[in-house]
Amino acid sequence: MISINVNPAASGAGLNLGKSNDALQKSLSRLSSGRRIVNSSDDAGGLAVSMKMAAAQKRTEATAINLRNIQSYLDTQDGAFKIADKVLSRMSELTTLARDVTKNSGDVENYDKEFQNLQLQLISLGTEKFNGVPLFLDGANANAFNSVATSGQTILVPTSEDGIQNTTITQANFVQDPWVNMMINGFSVGQDTGGNTIYIPAGSSVGYSNDPAFDSTQALAVSGTPTGVATTGALSYGNSDEFVQVVQMALQQTADMRAQNGAEMSRVNFAQDLLNINAINLEAANSRIIDVDVASESSQLARFQILQQAGTAMLAQANTSQQSLVRLLQG
Repeated sequence: MISINVNPAASGAGLNLGKSNDALQKSLSRLSSGRRIVNSSDDAGGLAVSMKMAAAQKRTEATAINLRNIQSYLDTQDGAFKIADKVLSRMSELTTLARDVTKNSGDVENYDKEFQNLQLQLISLGTEKFNGVPLFLDGANANAFNSVATSGQTILVPTSEDGIQNTTITQANFVQDPWVNMMINGFSVGQDTGGNTIYIPAGSSVGYSNDPAFDSTQALAVSGTPTGVATTGALSYGNSDEFVQVVQMALQQTADMRAQNGAEMSRVNFAQDLLNINAINLEAANSRIIDVDVASESSQLARFQILQQAGTAMLAQANTSQQSLVRLLQG
């Protein structure tokens, strides 16, 4: 039926042209933004997954930054240990020089002047900080003769973006280690309950043995009144032999602390590598969900452009099809 009031062909052509225009605009938005999901209605489920992945990627990158700071902390701590090794080595040399029987008391006193300045340098090293965070356990607040003071304290460091996996770094109790403490504050020599020679830090009621059969930081009960050499930290010919024994143990303890630092640094490096790899993989996974496939979308754009042009042409044809009614009315 031919009707003046309605033109179904033109209405249908207009509807199809509108759909083609919408599809073309969406394709243009995808290509211009680089995103497959421009609006939440494009893929609601995919958008939700993408948002979680993007947040996990940001957390992973932030955790990697934190670990780089931890690595810097450990590097600074290792530098302090390196200097401590040099200081203790020089103190070891001075104790050996003080044992020279050809030196008079004035000569040994001159060695002691440097020795006491190096003691102050050890104390200074124990107060070093990184960005305000102590490298070592605060000696002023630590008991030098318990297990915490001997081993220091550990700090928990997250190594995954969700915080489930962690590692630890150690704030070594450097200046309050029994052997380093004795190099600074002095000691006396006595025996434990088994008759073994032990070194007793100044102001302590327990001693420590340098016998390999004992743990070098295991406190031993003193048997009776300490006997033998006693010193408040000053170097003399009379205590040089004992200082040689103590400084060797202090060097060993410092080496152990530095080895712990190196072990922790190694793990932090590997944890950081894993985080960097995870960040790359998360970025790639998120891209597969939210980013547009340019090759495929370009083909779709060409298709929608053709449909739009064809729809426009057909709408024009449908609008002119009613012209035949005018001729019928003209007779």
